[in-house]
Amino acid sequence: PVPSPRHWGSPGEPRALFALPSARGPLPAPRWPIECEVIKERIEHIEWIPPEPEPFCHPTGPEQSPAPLGEEQGTVVYDLSPAPPGSSFTHARAGGAPGPLSSPAAALAGPEDTTLLFESRFESGNLQKAVRVGPYEYVLMLRPDLYTAKHTQWFYFRVQNTRREPLYRFTIANMAKPKSLYSEGLRPLLYSQRDAQSRGIGWRRVGTDVRYYRGGGEEPAAFRLSWAARFPHDADTCFFAHSYPYTYSDLQRYLRALAGDPARSRYCTVRALCRSLAGNVIYLLTVTSPGGAAAKRAVLLSARAHPGESGGSWAMRGFLDFLLGAHPDAQLLRQLFLFKVVPMLNPDGVVVGNSRCSLAGRDPNRAYGTGLRDTFPGVWHLRAMVERLLAEREVVLYCDFHGHSRKNNVFMYGCDGGGAGAGSRLHQRIFPLMLSKNAPDKFSFPSCKFQVQKSKAGTGRVVMWRMGVSNSYTMEVAFGGSTLGGRSSHFTTEDLKSLGYHLCDTLLDFCDPHPAKFQQCLSEADALLRQRLGRELGCGRSWSDVSMSELES
Repeated sequence: PVPSPRHWGSPGEPRALFALPSARGPLPAPRWPIECEVIKERIEHIEWIPPEPEPFCHPTGPEQSPAPLGEEQGTVVYDLSPAPPGSSFTHARAGGAPGPLSSPAAALAGPEDTTLLFESRFESGNLQKAVRVGPYEYVLMLRPDLYTAKHTQWFYFRVQNTRREPLYRFTIANMAKPKSLYSEGLRPLLYSQRDAQSRGIGWRRVGTDVRYYRGGGEEPAAFRLSWAARFPHDADTCFFAHSYPYTYSDLQRYLRALAGDPARSRYCTVRALCRSLAGNVIYLLTVTSPGGAAAKRAVLLSARAHPGESGGSWAMRGFLDFLLGAHPDAQLLRQLFLFKVVPMLNPDGVVVGNSRCSLAGRDPNRAYGTGLRDTFPGVWHLRAMVERLLAEREVVLYCDFHGHSRKNNVFMYGCDGGGAGAGSRLHQRIFPLMLSKNAPDKFSFPSCKFQVQKSKAGTGRVVMWRMGVSNSYTMEVAFGGSTLGGRSSHFTTEDLKSLGYHLCDTLLDFCDPHPAKFQQCLSEADALLRQRLGRELGCGRSWSDVSMSELES
């Protein structure tokens, strides 16, 4: 059960304006746990859209001869000491661990030494170990989420001392999930610094013979991701990543640009919702046109509760780009609604390169039903803000942006508690159905689910719904891409950003005072439910008489 409002207090609008990005001066440095070493180099990547779609690779069968993992069969060339087992977060500082940096990478013997030089001690990086098991073959271990022993999915690391001719093979030996889109054609991302500087080319999909398979006899079972790739240049600095990185510093740079823009800053205020465990600011944006705010309904959006799901930040970026722009629809949205946006709910996890958890070592998107203010400050303050909003106005929509590792396309999870009346059950499906019509080459309505499972009781989506936000959704953005509208290709950052625009477009359709579109979708949702049920309801029955297990079996 969700605690009643009296257990939560009623904090007012956040007033603490500490450490907000100003249009001038350096950005506030991210704060890291004290045991994390951080290199001084500034890591930034250019944005680039591939001129042609990047197709999925052809899936292969399971790996027949897994690469040996023992150090006796290879040479350790990168080894970063993790947090000690069983440890927990104590304190943080800007720049991480004090004192001189260690040297986790093996030193080169000379100019002819072809050993790759690995590095991951930067924002969102998480490589823990690399073992060279052949001239151009490496077995890699990811660092689990800090203060846990699990949740290895996201990866992001740097390699130097590259050679252009050889075909390299990389095998990540400790992936956590038994199923992955890598089995269905997903390819890793590569970034070449030389290509970025000389040709304006950014992140691209690479990899042949991509395999995802169960490892040896480890308990608990570990899964392996293996791919072969060539580097575009000799002596280059390159990066590999699971998804397009979007760091806490990227967000701060974006917010600083907002603060320095006289037009956009007129209707967008940036405040601190609270501080994270490490002391990083969790930002809250309020967007609306000046005047008449008291009568406006509210719309609430959040992203990056799970730090490894960076696609959510790109979708959020697209949403803000459109909403803060000059398009007549954006102006209308600002006139109609009061938007509350938390673009990065778990900045600590993003900073340290976690896949799922905060520095509490737990999943913040299972903590909305708890009263643990000091353990999950972002979640606690977000919920408290929504309670305050609901006391003064209707909240039309809550949408929490996430990433999905097992299904392609974009889809939503909604809340159908069953027995709430036929109209309510159909209404839950209208917004996702409208979104599928506005983004038919990306959004899959048949992939949407509306069951409220017991295991999801502590998620933002379910708790906001129980608090009274009737249209409460998780938007899941695949790490892969789209199989819709004739596509069979990876999402680009432009695809991800377009989801934000489509969400704005759908909000106008959903709230259109002329009910034609809404009624059309209501009828269509009814027909689709009948089709899914496989039969007519029968005399005297309504949708409120049908169980969720029947609808989503």
